[in-house]
Amino acid sequence: MPAQPPVREPEEEMELEGESHLPEANGEVEEHRENEGGGGGGGGGGEMDDEDCERRRGECLDEMSDLEKQFQELKEKLFRERLNQVKVKLDEVLTGKAGEYREPLAALQSSMQIRTQVAGVYKELCLQVIKHKHECEVQGAKQHLESERTLLFDAMKTELLEKIRRLEEDRQNIDLSSGKYDKGVCSLSSEWSDEMRKCVCVTGPFIVYMLRDIDILEDWAAIKKVKNLSRNLTYDSTCGLSSRSSLFLKRLFFFFLPHLRPSRLATVPLVCFSFAI
Repeated sequence: MPAQPPVREPEEEMELEGESHLPEANGEVEEHRENEGGGGGGGGGGEMDDEDCERRRGECLDEMSDLEKQFQELKEKLFRERLNQVKVKLDEVLTGKAGEYREPLAALQSSMQIRTQVAGVYKELCLQVIKHKHECEVQGAKQHLESERTLLFDAMKTELLEKIRRLEEDRQNIDLSSGKYDKGVCSLSSEWSDEMRKCVCVTGPFIVYMLRDIDILEDWAAIKKVKNLSRNLTYDSTCGLSSRSSLFLKRLFFFFLPHLRPSRLATVPLVCFSFAI
């Protein structure tokens, strides 16, 4: 910025003007005193009378009033000049031309830019942290799903293997003697045919479904349970049951035979064999 000439304050100007007026007033007073002194010397050096004192007193009062007026005028002038300077400075600040305003404004703008950059970096870091947390949550959920799936698969596999093992044990424990089976079939063939003629009326072709091995094994286990129950009912001395109870159970079975599903018809000879025994 170009060097500006120092601005003289209105107070300094007023002091200089007051000082410039004071010598003139002092000179007038000295001249007036010399004139009075010369006149007094011509009169013989007598004392000043009352009229001269009053006259000089009035002159001094007039000079004082003049000085007071000049001081008031200078004071008002100084006030107006200071007010104009303040208004000019305010206009410069409002328009952004004042040096006292532009320098702090530039510092504030640079600080704002720095803080904006810091906020942008902080935002990017926060977004990265959130992204990493999301990825960790997704990875944890996937790992949990895989572990639960593996545990479920192992549990179901173990359960199925246990069922297969039990069925294998049941199949191995079953002892099918050909003699007993033939005897049971021969003894019940006539009775079963008569009951079937009376209870079942089949018209047209029908389908006998072939069962799977596992279904046959389940039915055979159920037959063994019924067989044991029938033995207990027949030979238990405390119950007092006889062949009549066995016949009743046979008739009850043949009564419910028509209501069996076609898929279970393959097990009918086995049931008849169990009751025959």
